[in-house]
Amino acid sequence: MPTLQVKRLDPRATVPQYATAGSAGMDLVAIEPVTLPPGEWRRVRTGLAMAIPEGYEGQVRPRSGLAVTRGVTVLNAPGTIDADYRGELMVALVNLGPEPYEITVGERMAQLVVCPVIRATIESVETLADTSRGEGGFGSTGR
Repeated sequence: MPTLQVKRLDPRATVPQYATAGSAGMDLVAIEPVTLPPGEWRRVRTGLAMAIPEGYEGQVRPRSGLAVTRGVTVLNAPGTIDADYRGELMVALVNLGPEPYEITVGERMAQLVVCPVIRATIESVETLADTSRGEGGFGSTGR
């Protein structure tokens, strides 16, 4: 089992924890009040730095309740925290709802999931193998 090292950079910061034995993600908590007008986004501080274990990434994902009830979600979902990043974790939130949303100090605003990463070997080629789909892109499979 990998170990996630977490450093509090601010006394208001909350070290993430799993809420239940079956939780995949840990809540990330805001350390500053932020107003999100409709259609706008802001980076919100957590007051935390972390050492993601080598071979893993941290994925910052939306909280479903906040997304469904207020239209507030993670702008670059899932946001990736690389194993070699040691700066403060900030969450890019966007308000897709019709009303301004006030994020308060101590509010759970996103969740963090630690996932394994497979790094591929890169090979530059002149041609690629054919497939039945070929170059069919967006919507090409009929869905």
